[in-house]
Amino acid sequence: MAEWVTYYLIALNVMTFAAFGLDKSLAEGGRSRISEATLLNLSLIGGTAGAYAGRQVFRHKTRKQPFSSRLHTIAVLQVVAAGLASIAGLDEATEMRRSEVDSDLPVHAQDNY
Repeated sequence: MAEWVTYYLIALNVMTFAAFGLDKSLAEGGRSRISEATLLNLSLIGGTAGAYAGRQVFRHKTRKQPFSSRLHTIAVLQVVAAGLASIAGLDEATEMRRSEVDSDLPVHAQDNY
């Protein structure tokens, strides 16, 4: 994984976690709140871990429907996407290793490989 992706995910999850905390604080104070769409969109673009952590730490939106089911759907889709990306990456890595082995073999041995 590229280094910038790691930093992006860390920053986004911290921001998502903070958004859940801020929304809980605003709700307790009876003030204007962060929309559920914004919280779900933060999750969708990679902040799912921060969303789940924020829900637990702040005890916020843990039973709210359809918010909870939408968050769970986002999480499942992200796990499936990560799995597919991992499988694709393994196939690509295998092909790269195979081409490296082929380039190390004498020309006549490559035909048998």
